Amino acid sequence: MTTISLLTIILAVLMVISGGRRGAISFVSLLLNFTLLFLTVILIAGGLPVLPVTFLAAVCILAITIYLGNTDEVETNVAFLATLTVLVLMLLLIVPLDHLAQIHGFSNEESEEIEAFNLAIGVNFEEIALTTTLLSTLGAIAEAAIAVASGMAEIIRQTATEGDSELRKSGRNIGLQIMGMTFNTLFFGMFGGNLALFILLYKLHASFGYYLNSKIFVGETFLVLYSAIAVILVIWLTIEFMIIKAHKMKQSK
Repeated sequence: MTTISLLTIILAVLMVISGGRRGAISFVSLLLNFTLLFLTVILIAGGLPVLPVTFLAAVCILAITIYLGNTDEVETNVAFLATLTVLVLMLLLIVPLDHLAQIHGFSNEESEEIEAFNLAIGVNFEEIALTTTLLSTLGAIAEAAIAVASGMAEIIRQTATEGDSELRKSGRNIGLQIMGMTFNTLFFGMFGGNLALFILLYKLHASFGYYLNSKIFVGETFLVLYSAIAVILVIWLTIEFMIIKAHKMKQSK
């Protein structure tokens, strides 16, 4: 048994012990998302159009993450609609900015590892960078959307007489808590994932300007900023969609 297999089994056992049936479903959704990502790589490497494959995979991942992990129809529908809207908006933002930044491809620090390989693989690296950026935002926006939707749905059920301004204020309070935790997670994830590189550059007496102009550093910073922007957008949209849904629920009664 490999170390990865052992850790996967430990994760599955702990998820089932902690969450019971929902923990088991969450683990299954994790496996399905991993399979989808692996299938996405195969399809792109096989020559299929990168953007359509990426968008379809992103929609499927969002659907699995949101619908398998939650049972309330109102919350999941609102969260899914909000994440889909943000996905389209981020696509419109990422495409021109990534083209202007020219951060796709391999950096100078990675040249030694890839010099023995043939880079003529017939894949557009700018589109690959777009795929990486778009898929990197999915987890953050799905988590934020379902958290805000669940919190506001509970508030609507408990205090049905609250107006739009009170609901919007409650949603923003929930969103602020999520934003703080998410931004810290994104930042420390980026820093921790590239810590060895930062130490290497420091030992080589690289200047601060070199850090700021390093393709790896700029690329990772873009990922963090894109994810942060996506989280803010999805919180705003989820709040507004939940208010609209609350009006429809009151009218149906």
